[in-house]
Amino acid sequence: MNTSTAATNADTAVHPFQAAIAEEAVADLRRRIAAWRPPEQEPVDDQSQGVQLATVRELASYWATDYDWRRCEAKLNALPQFTTEIDGLEIHFIHVRSPHEDALPLIVTHGWPGSVIEQLKIIEPLTHPEAQGGSAPEAFHLVIPSLPGYGFSGKPATAGWDPGRIARAWAVLMGRLGYTRYVAQGGDWGTAVSAAMARQAATGLAGIHVSFAQMVPAAILAHIRNGDPAPAELTDAEKHAYQQTADATYHRGYGVIQGTRPQTIGYSLADTPVGLAAWLLDHDAGTYAHLAQLFAGQSYGAITRDDWLDNTSLYWLTNTATSAARLYWQQAVTGKNFYAAADVSLPAAVTVFPDEYVTAPRTWTEQAYHNLLYFHHADQGGHFAAWEQPQIFAAELRAAFGPLR
Repeated sequence: MNTSTAATNADTAVHPFQAAIAEEAVADLRRRIAAWRPPEQEPVDDQSQGVQLATVRELASYWATDYDWRRCEAKLNALPQFTTEIDGLEIHFIHVRSPHEDALPLIVTHGWPGSVIEQLKIIEPLTHPEAQGGSAPEAFHLVIPSLPGYGFSGKPATAGWDPGRIARAWAVLMGRLGYTRYVAQGGDWGTAVSAAMARQAATGLAGIHVSFAQMVPAAILAHIRNGDPAPAELTDAEKHAYQQTADATYHRGYGVIQGTRPQTIGYSLADTPVGLAAWLLDHDAGTYAHLAQLFAGQSYGAITRDDWLDNTSLYWLTNTATSAARLYWQQAVTGKNFYAAADVSLPAAVTVFPDEYVTAPRTWTEQAYHNLLYFHHADQGGHFAAWEQPQIFAAELRAAFGPLR
């Protein structure tokens, strides 16, 4: 369905939204956490078997007793939230306009296992940059939608909501909000959606920025599928990315399961909050190691354990873990490899965060993004860069989109 058809078939009204989870659901969550049945401790002294029991015990103890969902709900409800129907599905989004009327409109897309909550810390530095190390001409109007099946957005009842379809919906959304020229940003699934918007040449889209570059050449992916070692002629940066992509392809079990059996794993994710929490923690080895620190009394950039449990509680209280996981299956049935070169001709910018689980070499990035306006290695940050390092992330967006203002 093209964007004009989607807009014609949808109820185009935009409705104010407020989160209001029933107290019974919040109390039921606490009861279920308190009654969780742990497995035996892992028989290894590292993370090689997955999320460790000690981490989950600390998480569950805090979640059941000290965590306050209403604080998160109030934080969300202090922001302008809306819903609108696009292509038959209710889409939830946060829409914060800068006080600077000539600000550049920007749509920011999250990924798994995140939500709009991971973007909250960048709202202030992007909409009010003069108070956050930038200047007024660098301001953005922000649109932060919940992916279909995630958070407060509707759950697709039929197959077909892949990144391309989401991209078309986002173009409808930006047009419906009156934006005739705008830019897009994404990481994780947001990378795929933003790239799809660029390939579709969405009306009004001036350029994109991604914090996870899709840049692996087809010939290299063939080597990875065959289990071959990295070709000798690759540079050191390319060999590093080769190994990271191979590890991501074959050693991130949740991605394989969600890509093939989201319904099966969904029964567990919908039934036990502690099991869901452990599943969300286990994104990649580096990210998990950082997140585990939150439940051992340490810090992870600007992310707090309350932040992480806000995100986890959102998945639980909206019962969206299964519908969110289906995006992996939807991608898999298209036959498209997530890491494959984006093939984007629209102006594009890429920031490489050092703790991301695949770090893009410039050589491959330039081949994948044919009009690369900006490429930069940030000093800090990982998979949840907007959440972890919001000031650095905001500065990257100001620099990346500067040439498009």
